[in-house]
Amino acid sequence: MPEVYGAEDQNWSISQGQDEVMYFANNKGLLVYNGAKWQLYDSPNSSIVRSVKVIGEKIFIGNYMDFGYWVKDDFGILQYTSIVQNKNINLLEDEEFWNILEFDQWILFQSLDRIYIYNTQNEGIQLIESETTITKIFKVGDSIYFQKINQGIYKFENGQEILVTDNQLLINKIVINVFQDGDGVLLQTKEDGFYIFEKGVIKTWDTQLNKKLSNYSIYNTIKLRNGDYILGTVSNGIIYVNKEKEITYEINQSSGLGNNTILSLFEDMRGNVWLGLDHGINNINFKAPFRVYKDNLGIIGTVYTTLIENDIFYLGTNQGLFYKDHTKNETFKFVKGTEGQVWHLSSIQNQIFCGHDKGTFIIENQRAKKISDIDGTWIVKEVENSPNLLIQGNYNGLYILEKRSNNWYLRNKIKGFDISSRYIEFLSQNELLVSHEYKGVYRIEVDKQYRNIVSLDKTKIEKNVKSSLISYNGQVYYGAKDGVFGYNKLQKEFVRDSILSQLYSFQDYSSGKLVHSNDKLFAFSNKGITYVERGKLSANYQLSFLPLPNSVRETKDGYENISYIGKNQYLIGTSRGYIISELTNNLDPINYTVKLNQVTSHRLNGKSRFLNLLESSELDNDENYLQFSFSVTDYNKYLPSFYQYRLNGFNDSWTDWSVKSNAVFENLPYGEYTFEVRAKVGSTIAKNTSQYQFTILKPWYISSTAVILYIVLSFIVVIIVHLIYRTYYRNQRKKLLKQKERELEIKQLENEQQLMYFKNLDLQKDIEAKNRELGMSAMNLVKRNELLSTIKKELSAAVEVEDLSKVVKLINKNLEGTSDWEVFEEAFNNTDKDFIKKLKTQHVNLTSNDIRLCTYLRLNLSSKEIAPLLNISIRSVEVKRYRLRKKMNLPHEASLSSYILQL
Repeated sequence: MPEVYGAEDQNWSISQGQDEVMYFANNKGLLVYNGAKWQLYDSPNSSIVRSVKVIGEKIFIGNYMDFGYWVKDDFGILQYTSIVQNKNINLLEDEEFWNILEFDQWILFQSLDRIYIYNTQNEGIQLIESETTITKIFKVGDSIYFQKINQGIYKFENGQEILVTDNQLLINKIVINVFQDGDGVLLQTKEDGFYIFEKGVIKTWDTQLNKKLSNYSIYNTIKLRNGDYILGTVSNGIIYVNKEKEITYEINQSSGLGNNTILSLFEDMRGNVWLGLDHGINNINFKAPFRVYKDNLGIIGTVYTTLIENDIFYLGTNQGLFYKDHTKNETFKFVKGTEGQVWHLSSIQNQIFCGHDKGTFIIENQRAKKISDIDGTWIVKEVENSPNLLIQGNYNGLYILEKRSNNWYLRNKIKGFDISSRYIEFLSQNELLVSHEYKGVYRIEVDKQYRNIVSLDKTKIEKNVKSSLISYNGQVYYGAKDGVFGYNKLQKEFVRDSILSQLYSFQDYSSGKLVHSNDKLFAFSNKGITYVERGKLSANYQLSFLPLPNSVRETKDGYENISYIGKNQYLIGTSRGYIISELTNNLDPINYTVKLNQVTSHRLNGKSRFLNLLESSELDNDENYLQFSFSVTDYNKYLPSFYQYRLNGFNDSWTDWSVKSNAVFENLPYGEYTFEVRAKVGSTIAKNTSQYQFTILKPWYISSTAVILYIVLSFIVVIIVHLIYRTYYRNQRKKLLKQKERELEIKQLENEQQLMYFKNLDLQKDIEAKNRELGMSAMNLVKRNELLSTIKKELSAAVEVEDLSKVVKLINKNLEGTSDWEVFEEAFNNTDKDFIKKLKTQHVNLTSNDIRLCTYLRLNLSSKEIAPLLNISIRSVEVKRYRLRKKMNLPHEASLSSYILQL
């Protein structure tokens, strides 16, 4: 069934590479799809691409006024080369290239007026011109066919045009494709069906088929690998024609196509058929084990319940009740009067009951007959051993329907219970269980007439949103998020069933809805549908899984439904139609491959750059923001693709499985890294793990060069520091030595000073002693002279002078002698040796007596004390002092004694 992709605008041609990447010739450029991501490449010369053909590693394209090829570089980016520009080809005005074919080493580019032949070996160009319009060229076996309008069918042989046929049966018909058919050639026309050309004769391939095809305008056709044909029409979608020349089915916009105009068709490597539409792209997987009906027009709505009765297919939806003949290819019709939600459909006693938001209906001959006006009928069930009674659950409780005169009527409401009753299951004839999602499960006992509640108990089972209640193989089960619980009649409580609880995958839980159909019990999860059934050779349950994820089912949680429609096929209602699927998990095994598409790096707030995918990369330390883009090619699309990755060197643990197809790492530290990604489609693990190695360099300041530089600098610094310290210590030693020397000198000086001090003390003592001696000497002289003077006076007073004259002369001699003065002068010089020198220097005119007087004044002797020393009177001393002042030129106010003491 179609899968609509978001590639808008016209898509004229489709091709596929060996890596399964799809390429589309689009009105806006070359459109590329790898199964996870779409990319649009705009040719530098023209954005309108009319044709595309992948040949080897090159993607050849035909543009408006240009043709050339794209090649993927080492960074995973396509780069374009224009053959027209490289070969300086002169094109016709507004020439466009609608078809590309490969023929041995040549590539043929076809416009409406020319065919350009490009030699891939020597890159030469040949040109074939036509006088008439060339609609299309076709490769059939080893020949190239083309049609010239109103002239016939031609083929190329040895570079020459050769007429194949100009039969009038085809002369005025447009041939849109040519196929090999045994020994003949099958020609597909635009509006007149197929013709076979064999042994020079043209005839109708199948008259009945051509009659049907004459009602359509065919734009293109492909032959599938299984021999069937798909015809793309101008306004009616696609037509599938099998090998038996029968139209198997038609698919158009009303049955799910995005558009009815099919511009291109392509069968990929896995058998998927791609449709390039006038507005968009579709993909059809004919090998899928299910068929999807999508109500793109929103007429049917969300399917809540389904039923097949007497080959009539009924859909109960949020829009009402619809039906169609299951054996015919026709559209659904609406049952009038059933507008609104249809909650329930069941066949009871060969009558179809419809539980509706507006009440209860019986459907007879596709007409609705209301039998109950009570709003909101959830369910209608038979009452055990009472064929004329039915019980129904409504929004406000339980009601009884009664059959009278072969007609059903609403009889009564069961009093004493007013809770919404979506699920009802009987435990016995008068005992039943009723489930309410938000309130829990109630055990109810009613009277024999089904009019009143006898007893009402609420079970201990925990209430659960999207839960359900169902009877299977004689046992009542309650389905919820915590598992499947069976009702134990002895304990009157629900007990968890460990085997049936395996129906739920708790990690992918979507709802607890259980459905019983065709002796199977179904449960629904996000990953698929799980079901159990009794074994054929034992009573044990067999658990099976249908890989139909919710992304494909698109069912409303809590309202899942599935119905058996025969031939091992089941119908599953969805929010936009329904799915018909076989119960098989033995899908064709596919070897999926995960690919690393792009790796980019950038600095903080910097521009991204692509990294080479074929070799490892070295990145600067600040280029540590990386993004990885990866994908697994899966165009079936009925199973989700999951990815798991890790970055060895940063975090060796795999991430959780996710549908996200890219990974971003920010601010990575320096080091060596290996990015690894693996994938799975559904539960099938891809066969490979894709990886990419890169290194983020150390910052320059801790790089190897920097470390060596640091070592050298450190060595130099150590040497310099050593020299500095050596010089410093040497200087310090010198300084210390000088300091020690100075200290020693100071110590020595101190010692010398102390010695000098002591010497001075000794000298002072000597001086004092000398002074004392000098003073004593002077005093002795004074006293002696005084004594002698006294003796002299006394002697002079004697009577007999002559007898004493010798004594007096002797005394005078002693008084006037200089020997005592010389002794005194020597002693004085020893005490004050510089005084006499200074005195003589400053006053050169002084006599020896003046000097003698000054010496006595220096000793601070008074005139009275000096007089005896000079052997003169005190008066004479004063006169001498006066004269001495004058010689010294002392002012009148100056003191002579003070002056002499200061010298």
